[in-house]
Amino acid sequence: MKNRSSRRELFQWAKAFIIAISLVTVLRIFVFNPVIVDGASMNPTLNNGDCMIVNKIGDVQRFDIIVFHVTEDSDYIKRVIGLPGDKIEYKNDKLYINGKHYKEPYLAANTQEELGPVTGSFTLKDITGVERVPEGEVFVLGDNRRNSTDSRHIGTIKMKDIVGKANLVFWPASDMGLVNK
Repeated sequence: MKNRSSRRELFQWAKAFIIAISLVTVLRIFVFNPVIVDGASMNPTLNNGDCMIVNKIGDVQRFDIIVFHVTEDSDYIKRVIGLPGDKIEYKNDKLYINGKHYKEPYLAANTQEELGPVTGSFTLKDITGVERVPEGEVFVLGDNRRNSTDSRHIGTIKMKDIVGKANLVFWPASDMGLVNK
């Protein structure tokens, strides 16, 4: 009798373990992904070595921070500046989207006049040869504009290459919290 009870308990534990592993696997594939920031291109918003959760659910909005595939083995993390159909221009260190000026408060810590402009003047056409961000693509920049390989260098990013939005820093504990837009 005791042996039968032990087998039933072992079966219940095995079933619970399999369900837990299955649930974590499904969540990892379809809902979230842990990522470690590698490099200084998103300073001061994100720091080298920050551990983050990337949310794979929801549409990408302007100024979201996203992770995307650059190559099969390499992912970047950058901020979405332009959405499909947007006309992007930087003039005198100011962002204009479709002719409207947008403030970029996340750049405040990078603005030191003695170093010159944070973002040099350009238009999307200067960089990519097209007037507007193509359908199904986004234009991205790092917050540390002087030290970022982004759409100015690699072109626009296809939506299908986006892993997800970076929403939460969970390590180090001193930086723990939601990512600022």
